[in-house]
Amino acid sequence: MAKLRCSSVTLLLLLVTLCLLPLLAHSSECECSEEDSDIDKTEARKLHIVAIFAILAASTIGCSIPALGRWIPAISPDKDYYFLIKAFAAGIILATGFIHILPDAIEKLTSPCLPESPWQDFPFAGFGAMIAAIGTLMMDTIATGYFSRRHFKKAASSVNDLEATVEAERGHADHVHVHTQASHGHTHGAAMMVDAATNGDRDSQLIRNRVISKVLELGIIVHSVIIGMSVGASDTPSTIRPLIAALTFHQFFEGLGLGSCIAQGKFRLKSVVIMSIFFSLTTPVGIVIGIGIASNYNENSHTALIVEGLLDSVSAGILIYMSLVDLLAEDFMNPRVQNRGMLQLLINIFLLLGAGLSLCL
Repeated sequence: MAKLRCSSVTLLLLLVTLCLLPLLAHSSECECSEEDSDIDKTEARKLHIVAIFAILAASTIGCSIPALGRWIPAISPDKDYYFLIKAFAAGIILATGFIHILPDAIEKLTSPCLPESPWQDFPFAGFGAMIAAIGTLMMDTIATGYFSRRHFKKAASSVNDLEATVEAERGHADHVHVHTQASHGHTHGAAMMVDAATNGDRDSQLIRNRVISKVLELGIIVHSVIIGMSVGASDTPSTIRPLIAALTFHQFFEGLGLGSCIAQGKFRLKSVVIMSIFFSLTTPVGIVIGIGIASNYNENSHTALIVEGLLDSVSAGILIYMSLVDLLAEDFMNPRVQNRGMLQLLINIFLLLGAGLSLCL
């Protein structure tokens, strides 16, 4: 039921995002207009098809590699090198939020095509990112707390049942066997409680990984649909070509980071497939929507600027929070990293490499 509820929330947010996008095709025009000199619709359609399949393939491969660790021990997410992969992917996601998405939100929400009041008088992009980050924090902690309390209530009930069983066995034994049985029962009960505590810590981390993977996917879905729609709505080949390479690169490593979180969450195979499909299809679906509304789409209209700007700012806030708090801080403070100097050095280097490489694209 809990997994179904999380999947329903993901689906609902995706549907809300998709419902907002058609509004961009029906909006008042602005005197600002894009250059028409490089427009080539025939060539642009060919590039759109290339973009759909290239991004779909990159997203699917990136998200699927960690999942294969179920059957191939060499690529299991429990290996140390997954810390390096996640740090590299988190660096890309962090740079995507700070360098690519948030500046786009600022540019759209402060466009001269929008009225000066209130859009020029208030930092809506930064405000949207802040609200999204705070909202993600609340959702993150509330979801983790809720599932943890449910789990530990069941664990406490099991321990109480075990203690009652031991006491019952002790009460029905004779005087000679009472001492032996009680000692054995007490030792067995203590051992089981130690195991319960150990399993509780392991299960707590498992719950954490599952919440992280769900929230991270929400943030990626929002920005992937928006950027895909922008690519699909463009009829300028010189704009689309570099975007194909950049988006293929970003989607592969974002998929690798998300796939690692999903693998560490140890979801059932059905849930892994559903989450991977959601991630892989979002940008191609955005491109298809962009193609569909391209004839009526004006990127400088009031509605387009406001809707895209606000969605960009929200997705930037989610991605910045998730990359810093749930991906980087989670792994950097892991005892396996803290106790090994070389691994700690490498994880910092891979973070910088990911962020730096993302800046170049």
